[in-house]
Amino acid sequence: MLFNSITFLFYFLPTLVLVYFVTPGKAKNYVLLLFSLIFYAWGGVSYTLILIFSILFNHLILLKIIRSACNKNWLYFGIGLNITLLFIFKYLDFFLENINLIFFDENSHARITEIGIVLPLGISFFTFQQISMLVDTYRDPNSVRPSLIKTSLYVSFFPQLIAGPIIRYKDVISQIGKRKENLPLMHSGIQRFIIGLFKKVVLANGLAVIATEIMDTNPVLLNTGAAWLGIIAYTLQIFFDFSGYSDMAIGLGRVFGFRFLENFNMPYIASSMQDFWRRWHISLSNWFRDYVYIPLGGNKKGVNRTYINLIIVFLLTGFWHGATWSFVFWGAFHGLFLIIERLGFQNILKKAPSIISWIYTISIVMFGWVFFRIEDIHQAFNYIKVLLGFDNAREPLFFRLLNLESVLILVISLILSLNFFNLFNKTFKRLSKQFRGLTQIKDLALILMFIICVMYINSGSYSPFIYFRF
Repeated sequence: MLFNSITFLFYFLPTLVLVYFVTPGKAKNYVLLLFSLIFYAWGGVSYTLILIFSILFNHLILLKIIRSACNKNWLYFGIGLNITLLFIFKYLDFFLENINLIFFDENSHARITEIGIVLPLGISFFTFQQISMLVDTYRDPNSVRPSLIKTSLYVSFFPQLIAGPIIRYKDVISQIGKRKENLPLMHSGIQRFIIGLFKKVVLANGLAVIATEIMDTNPVLLNTGAAWLGIIAYTLQIFFDFSGYSDMAIGLGRVFGFRFLENFNMPYIASSMQDFWRRWHISLSNWFRDYVYIPLGGNKKGVNRTYINLIIVFLLTGFWHGATWSFVFWGAFHGLFLIIERLGFQNILKKAPSIISWIYTISIVMFGWVFFRIEDIHQAFNYIKVLLGFDNAREPLFFRLLNLESVLILVISLILSLNFFNLFNKTFKRLSKQFRGLTQIKDLALILMFIICVMYINSGSYSPFIYFRF
């Protein structure tokens, strides 16, 4: 079930809100759990059985860790089994394919048959959350008394189940037991949800039309202008698609009394790659920092070990996104520039004019998105060549894809992705304290945005979030 669907907006969510707020006390968690499982089962009952098995298994390991006085073997066993489950569903076919490529020719009878397992929705996210649960409990076993209902709701809570953000156990488990819903929090949650819906339905989907048309075309048929239009559109699309989902998840959490941490902080105004990763997909960055980078030694074991740790983290970051060499290269590409900055380039960036450091950062990010978007790594490199001016094509895609609506969406997206929106938001908050009528105007504007979103949904087609496939 999609947040940007009529079924969710007008049937599932209103029914859940009604049932939730007439349900007394602690029983509210049972309501959220039931509806979360229904939400997930909408994508396939077999997926739900895998999710339930994973929850039950991890809860048992959680109890074993506590009762064994934090025996490391139980922790390692739990982490190992979670990674094994993720490997089987997400990466097994990738490894079998590469074994066949390396050791057997196409006509060999010894080739290993690929299994063709369907990837369960959100498995990358709920696997990481359960590893977080095991590690956080091992580190602080007396923080919260675990129960199956708390464990189940932590893992399966529908706003963040399928595409994040990755909610760390220590940040939310106490809220499952004790939280208070109130009208101001609910109001801000509804506002945040509508903003996220607009980002997805109007901006991301509109940008996807341009990005898909260009980036699905063989690069040899593109000219440089069209290639740049495609990667600009995709750069904006992935930001509004994923930050839109995060906004909706955070907003829905507030409706039910939860306060989730932010997942994006204007990443496209970053002045370095280090700054970019402090702003982009913050929950994933924090997860790898807390559960991989720091346990590997972080930057405490010498310069060379720090660089090795960074490369390991970003190779894993790329591989987490998908089982293709393009994703692996994308992760290594980002890791390489982080190392370059640590070698001293960050000092040059700090002294350089801000526009120079911004151009450097956004250029690296955009070139990286080529490998993120085009899964065939050879085609991705061909696309890079066209971006750099090595083209012979004269396909008029650039002008054919630009109409009044697409230009308007591009302009609005550029404004909202850069610091102009932050400045406007701060100004609005300051003025709204002096002129209370501005708050009502904002609410009316959000209602209008919601109506526009519904119109787009009714006239559009199925449009899943980009991160659903991870």
